[in-house]
Amino acid sequence: MKKISYIIFISFFMSCFCFGQNKKLDSLWAVYNNRSEADTNRLKAIDAIVLIYINSNPDTAIVLAEQQLDLAKKTKQKKHEGKAFKAIGTAYMFKGDYLKSLEYYFECLKVYEGLADKKAIGNCYNNIGNVYLYRIDYPKTLEFYLKALKIREEIKDENGIAASYTNIGIVYKKQSNYFKALEYYTKALNYFETKGDKKMIGLAYVNIGSVYALKQDLNKALEFFLKALKIKEETSDMQGEGMCYMNIGNIYFDKLDYKTSLAYTLKSLKIRRDIGDKQGIGACYDILGKLNFKLLDFKLAIRYCDSALQISKEIGDIENERWAYSDLAGAYSKIGRYKEAYENHVKFKALTDSIFNEDNSKQLGDLKTQFEVEKKEAELKLKAEAEQEKLKAIALEEKKRQQVIIASVAGVLVVVLIFSLFLYKRFKVTERQKIIIEKQKTMVDTAYEELHEKNKEVMDSIHYAKRIQTALITPERYIANALNRLMKN
Repeated sequence: MKKISYIIFISFFMSCFCFGQNKKLDSLWAVYNNRSEADTNRLKAIDAIVLIYINSNPDTAIVLAEQQLDLAKKTKQKKHEGKAFKAIGTAYMFKGDYLKSLEYYFECLKVYEGLADKKAIGNCYNNIGNVYLYRIDYPKTLEFYLKALKIREEIKDENGIAASYTNIGIVYKKQSNYFKALEYYTKALNYFETKGDKKMIGLAYVNIGSVYALKQDLNKALEFFLKALKIKEETSDMQGEGMCYMNIGNIYFDKLDYKTSLAYTLKSLKIRRDIGDKQGIGACYDILGKLNFKLLDFKLAIRYCDSALQISKEIGDIENERWAYSDLAGAYSKIGRYKEAYENHVKFKALTDSIFNEDNSKQLGDLKTQFEVEKKEAELKLKAEAEQEKLKAIALEEKKRQQVIIASVAGVLVVVLIFSLFLYKRFKVTERQKIIIEKQKTMVDTAYEELHEKNKEVMDSIHYAKRIQTALITPERYIANALNRLMKN
């Protein structure tokens, strides 16, 4: 009863989800088909529609993105032109047509280089690296992943840096350097978990699980693949679901549980057929060939391996083509067709040598060394620039201090000069006053001398007159004696 209720709930939920998705699509189509809308709004609408179809129906996405590209070119909207090229390139990558995917990704790169959009350029490098990874061209893969990381570090694009960690981890995994692969994958996972980015967390789980699988830690690998599957189902990522089912099938294959492996692989094949993922279909055929070989059905194994070979050739998937030759050689030998077994083994060996030859190994080493050198140079340059800025700051501070000292000295000199001028003026005034005083003193002295002379003359005159007077006037004593004699008489 509980199971039935659960199924009803899930069915109701999915119906609501589909209804909501259809409603969103109808709304976007209404905007795009309304020619009275601004061109920018119409382009945004068709871009959103393309993104809805790109995983589940890449063929439809390509048709719609071509319409988006035409409108972007007509209205001269370069940014949306780049988005259209990117969408078409991504859709072709999901279809497994890597040459077409590269063609459109490089067109996208040209557009963003013309716009000098560094973030978009970094994304283009990353996408191109992804395609080369699928083509098993590891030197080219590493070249473009490192370009992406370099430009993302320049602009401090944290999301991009985390994605680059993931991609570099992939290259380390391909080189069987599992310790470094886990190191980079874990760095990426830690970042995605802090951001709560479910889609990228799921991808990180897949990557970490794949490393544990290669290390033959099957239980740990299964743990991470099941975590990834849960997230892919929650986010309705059909491409991711198909990948997880196949990975889980591979783990059960390695655990020798071939029936469980077959069940998961068939689930993966169904999803990948539904979405037209040729690369995924080819990979499923390859695993089904291996499974039937283990189940001793060699003829069915040959049929699946041959199907895997044809798809791999069609889409240029050299890795699966290589393993298809190996599996065919094994299956043909089991049924006594040794000529076909030998021919397929020779082809397997030739492809293996072409992938892992010394030139490729040297190119990988050279690219890694070049990146480390460039990174070290960049660090030294940043350090030198920081030191230079520090020295400039010190020099500027010293210059300011000197300017303050000069200004202070100049101020003191100005004050001294003004004071000196004031003293000089006072001195000149004093000199003039002294001269005037000297002149006045001379005049006073002269006047005094003249007055003295006049006083002397007057006094001399007075004394002279007095003498004359004295000589002429009878003395008082004589008069008194004369009176006394008269009184007596």
